Amino acid sequence: MAGGSHERWGSQLEYLLSCLGYAVGIGNIWRFPYLCYRNGGGAFLIPYFLTLVICGIPLVYLETTLGQFASAGCISIFNINPLFKGAGYAVILVNIIATTYFAAIMSFPLLYIYHSFTSPLPWQNCGNSWNTDRCSELTGNSTSVIGSTGAVTTPEDEFFHIRLLQMSPNIHEIGGIVWPLFCCNLICWVFVYLCICGGVKSVGKIVYFTVLFPYVVLFALFIRGVTLPGAGQGILYFILPDWSQLKNPKVWADAATQIFYSLGPGWGGLVSMASFNKFHYDNLRSSIIIPIVNSGTSIWAGFVVFSVLGFAAERAGVPVSEVATAGPGLAFITYPAAVTLMPAPNFWAITFFVMLFFLGIDTMFVTIEAVITGFLDEYPKLHRRRKLITLMTCLVLFSISTICNTKAGLHIIGLLDSHVAIACVPIVCILELVAAVYTYGQDKLRMDVLFMTGRPLTNFWLILWRYILPVILLVVAGYSLREASGVAGWCVALASVVCIPIYAMTVIYMSRGPILQRIKENCRANALWGPAEIEVREQWNTYRNKLHVPLHALNNEACTQIT
Repeated sequence: MAGGSHERWGSQLEYLLSCLGYAVGIGNIWRFPYLCYRNGGGAFLIPYFLTLVICGIPLVYLETTLGQFASAGCISIFNINPLFKGAGYAVILVNIIATTYFAAIMSFPLLYIYHSFTSPLPWQNCGNSWNTDRCSELTGNSTSVIGSTGAVTTPEDEFFHIRLLQMSPNIHEIGGIVWPLFCCNLICWVFVYLCICGGVKSVGKIVYFTVLFPYVVLFALFIRGVTLPGAGQGILYFILPDWSQLKNPKVWADAATQIFYSLGPGWGGLVSMASFNKFHYDNLRSSIIIPIVNSGTSIWAGFVVFSVLGFAAERAGVPVSEVATAGPGLAFITYPAAVTLMPAPNFWAITFFVMLFFLGIDTMFVTIEAVITGFLDEYPKLHRRRKLITLMTCLVLFSISTICNTKAGLHIIGLLDSHVAIACVPIVCILELVAAVYTYGQDKLRMDVLFMTGRPLTNFWLILWRYILPVILLVVAGYSLREASGVAGWCVALASVVCIPIYAMTVIYMSRGPILQRIKENCRANALWGPAEIEVREQWNTYRNKLHVPLHALNNEACTQIT
């Protein structure tokens, strides 16, 4: 969108907080701690941090560099290689699908917050109208497992599945709308719209609270957790290293997959947020800070979660392994069960679910912003109607998300969550690498980064982007696709991917000349690629025209002299 206007962050701290809010989410609470304990405890941190350095940080740096340089969203970023622009539309579709079910998940904490004002907590015992004959309360002599789905269930399990979700037996029995979930879903969307309707100017102010507040709560939960009896047992279970697990390829694959999906490259959010940066902002430091803080939060959350699980295990008289779960079960069954055993359970329940809500809502901000920015940058005439488009986007996504407010909602959420990104997101990242390093060329990329930041692009990044990351991404894609199951699962996994070949074939068909020439021409950056601001674009063109020295010889002084 050369020559077009583009919003900017009020400060670079707003950008950093928005990216942190996007990367740090509920997965840090309910996925990483379980993965760490299951894959060797402290030993898991070796492959985890190794993949952070060679995979996570380089991908964040590449995406933020491309987004900032072109001031473009997830579609227009592929002006660097128009043949791949279908990947941008694939990202939009992935985000639409993901946002619809994620909004439904965000309605769960709101419902729990509402019920947490009841004393005693409604999931604290089995003497309620919704409880079944299989319900068994957790006591010191109990042999039942927190969150058990076997012959014996707990009041927490039945409260979540029967009372709140009114869950149907399977995905084929959709059932009616669960109206409390519907109302909470509506509240979520109203809150999201009010926060993002002003674009990055409003998001940049909101994130000061929505990003920082969960850290305050996490700190309070940490202090409360480590002071509980049995906390040491839980923490030891979390961090005790099992070095033999490092011989297991699945451990390394889990580490790479967790890093990849936690940071969010390939989803368009990082590109979108970086597009609002000032052109000459040095994005390398923030590209390192964001992944490190994200990983640090995951480890910190592990201490918070397992200290409480250790306490619950001691009170129940069972091993920690029997109360350790992952996914929604940890957040909405296991942790609530542990909270009932604490002093002042209502306070800590409200605190925990408020934290969960704000952790998730930040991710929604950036995800929806990525969809809107993607379209507005590709169709700049729509910029003047941004608030209307934001409203219509939220209304459409809310309408779609109501399918997850049915009695089969949790089944639908599970299907979408486990399949929506497993094929598309790694493929999009691979196409970004091919477009930036291969078809556009590493020499041009060096020149652009030096012009933009004044910082030379070292061979370290280029080697990773050119040789290492494509292999890792193929492994992640292959490993993730192994989890695909059934016709419905494969349909969800490939629904967005088909945008890529369809768009490529359309572009080739509409071009002229022999087929190989058409492909070659459409792999070249088009006239829209480059800085969006007119003045900066003119400087960039002058810089390129005057550049007659070898690129590897460029330094900051040469850049200053040329510009």
